[in-house]
Amino acid sequence: MAERAATRLFVPAGLAAGAKAALSAEQAHRLRHVLRLASGAVVAAFNATDGEWLCRIGALGRDGGQLTVERRVRAPEAEADLWLLFAPIKRARLDWLVEKATELGATALLPVWTARTQVERLNLERLRAHAVGAAEQSERLSVPEIEPPQPLDRLLARWLAERRLMFCDESGGGAPAAETLAGMAPGPAAVLIGPEGGFAETELDAVLKLSFVTRIGLGPRVLRAETAALAALAVFQAVAGDWRRTRPR
Repeated sequence: MAERAATRLFVPAGLAAGAKAALSAEQAHRLRHVLRLASGAVVAAFNATDGEWLCRIGALGRDGGQLTVERRVRAPEAEADLWLLFAPIKRARLDWLVEKATELGATALLPVWTARTQVERLNLERLRAHAVGAAEQSERLSVPEIEPPQPLDRLLARWLAERRLMFCDESGGGAPAAETLAGMAPGPAAVLIGPEGGFAETELDAVLKLSFVTRIGLGPRVLRAETAALAALAVFQAVAGDWRRTRPR
């Protein structure tokens, strides 16, 4: 029976048969002290460019470690180009949102400042660590990019019109999400979720005037910001065909 690895590690580059892949100090600590793995143990390393590779642990030290790359077990895979734009929320819920958006296949996470955004600071390194952990657990090959926060109006002023922006309208004014998405042409897309308390009227007016915006509703109930984000991502992925793909074995 072919050997399988229970532990997956995101290694950004350089995976090829016979190569030596460097591990960070955090990864080496996790392998050695948390998972209790030693030199020679089998792990998997992955990234979106090289795919997933069976590796063996080499040296593990306080400052990092090394893997010996043996053979590829999964080739790189195409993904739906789907961004999530969201107003930052409180820490525990934001960590959860980043983790679950990664599991649902978002390719980029873009925090935006709005008139009613309550959170003033973000720890991007912590959020990136949550995204990496979710990618490792969910068996996806890529890790979403997490951009520094920026004002919503500034981001939309530079928006490329070929990326359709799905505006999730908490007021109930949008068309049913599944029906609307089913009628859209394939291509780059993004989902925009507002802050706790919703968008200001001036923001609503400005966003809905943009030619690349599609207004969608999320059902009859009032959803929290993180619930709305994940509901919209799930609907998009189901309609776009992501959920028709099977899990690799």
